[in-house]
Amino acid sequence: VWGTSPPDVYSVGGPRGSPGLEALALHVDGTTWRDMSAGGTASFWWVSGTGPQDVWMVGEKGRITHWDGKAFREDVSGVTVTLFGLWASSPTDAWAVGGTPGAGKGAPNDVVLHWDGKAWSPETLPAQLGAALFKVWGSGPDDVYVVGEGATVWHRRGGTWKQEQAATAKGTLLTVSGCSASEVYAVGENNVVRSDGTAWTALTPKLTSRVNGVACNAPGQIVLVGSGGLKQRLVDGAWIDEFTKPPYADLHGAWADGQGSFWAAGGDFAGPASGQPREGVLARWGKGTIPTTLTK
Repeated sequence: VWGTSPPDVYSVGGPRGSPGLEALALHVDGTTWRDMSAGGTASFWWVSGTGPQDVWMVGEKGRITHWDGKAFREDVSGVTVTLFGLWASSPTDAWAVGGTPGAGKGAPNDVVLHWDGKAWSPETLPAQLGAALFKVWGSGPDDVYVVGEGATVWHRRGGTWKQEQAATAKGTLLTVSGCSASEVYAVGENNVVRSDGTAWTALTPKLTSRVNGVACNAPGQIVLVGSGGLKQRLVDGAWIDEFTKPPYADLHGAWADGQGSFWAAGGDFAGPASGQPREGVLARWGKGTIPTTLTK
């Protein structure tokens, strides 16, 4: 889930292999959800952009779809792996990442693509680690982070990629996001780490399950979401655990609207295809409510 402002929010997903079902792209204008009918059976895994006329959706089989406020465009990515994350600094500068989880160097991995306003092209990292890359975020066009398997962290600054050690993190880092160049968070499994732009340190919230997503509303105000309905907010230096409050479904991603509210999205995205529609969930913390009406 991602938006340009509180009344302009997008959420994406899909059937993940269930036959006969299309990818899902929803938009809410503050009062009503609309099915945008993006088409295609390759599920979306992430949505992000720079404004209402520059919205990117990426997903399975190297899918990259762009919404210009009026129509969808399918771009050629040049890859067939799942693209799990995307971040854009402007309409002419965007990054997408992906790979083949668990396959190591024996399959397409370490996938980083760059958009220059005309076409997508592969970015060669200094080392091929055989890691699926899950998310990308930046504080600006020359301050970009990528995270993935093996607690991988790549940081691009001055036009150069450098691998960083994410403190004591082990396993997979699923999401990276931040409040500024000096306050960047990466999460995944039991890891919550923070960078001040120079070095990473480990944070120690009492996690009730695996953490999948992180988003920042303002300096020092973040949300964590994860499996089994994990929901924690950092407020004035203290962690507030809301695991016992609904929803209780697996939460995959989060977005902060910059005005105090957090959104979370998830559902039955991890299990095998059953031939039936998957159940999705959207949640919002803050003032007001989520619209429940859906139209075509």
